[in-house]
Amino acid sequence: MGIQIIVTRDFAAMSEAAAAIAKKKILEALRRKGEAVLGLATGNSPTGLYKHLARAANRGEFDSARCRSFNLDEYVGLPGDNAQQRVMHPESYAFFMIQELFSLLKNKFTETCVPYGSLIEQMRLTAELKANPKDWEALGTDKGKSIVIRDDPKSGYLGWVKKDILQGYARKVRKAGGIDLQIIGVGGRGHVAFHESGIPFKGSSVMLVKLDDNTVANAVADGHFTTKKESPNYAVSMGAELVYKAKKVILLANGERKVEPVTQSILGDPSPEIPISYGQIYARRGGELVYVLDRIAGKDLLANKKALAAKGVTIREIR
Repeated sequence: MGIQIIVTRDFAAMSEAAAAIAKKKILEALRRKGEAVLGLATGNSPTGLYKHLARAANRGEFDSARCRSFNLDEYVGLPGDNAQQRVMHPESYAFFMIQELFSLLKNKFTETCVPYGSLIEQMRLTAELKANPKDWEALGTDKGKSIVIRDDPKSGYLGWVKKDILQGYARKVRKAGGIDLQIIGVGGRGHVAFHESGIPFKGSSVMLVKLDDNTVANAVADGHFTTKKESPNYAVSMGAELVYKAKKVILLANGERKVEPVTQSILGDPSPEIPISYGQIYARRGGELVYVLDRIAGKDLLANKKALAAKGVTIREIR
């Protein structure tokens, strides 16, 4: 299907344009099979889109009660004495989705799923990893690593994490028939969800991730956590391979910090150093990929229309 780029004037226009594309895909899925399965991201970029979708559903433009959702990622190690407290922590992605979308809907989704990171106790996880170094390996060329737990590990706890937390979430996505529409943002280094820069593409279904020091530091700098000690060091996340198995992917990006990764993800070659560049592989395999950007995030792509055309990428600007 190729890659389409839509450049809009600002965040509000980006959100409106992306919501129109998303609503069309939801309606297609509802007509085709009676249910729409959505992949959802957190962060600032999709918040405007979510409000548009909630308003559209509440006006009866599509039936949100026939929608099911899977979020991309969740922290491991949020403050709290038990899983319930961690899920309802104001920085949990489950709590974010309640605030930004689920609570806005008159007719609730038939099911909402968030990776099971809140079930993992970070102190126990850290201790088990340290005590059983032969049970796992860390993959990645940068400080963010995918912690790959081997089959039949000696540690029962790590075996539980692999089978029930990681593989369990992937099984649930498969049981739902896969994702019809995936909505994603992009990190400042080109990462999608917590598929950090440098983590290999191969085998990146649902991963346990040791977070990059920059990711932890940014969470503190942005005011999400008071100190690095309080900030989680791990997360459970869909990887690029699973993200880009969706029937359609909408990538949202706005602001100066997103210019370089967005540009490199299309004009450069696919590389784990820019995880969203996996979208090129996805598009070559027939996937539907749409970038919806504000004018700042899309400025370098607008300046390179010939290079985009040579790669078969279409770009249009909505003023």
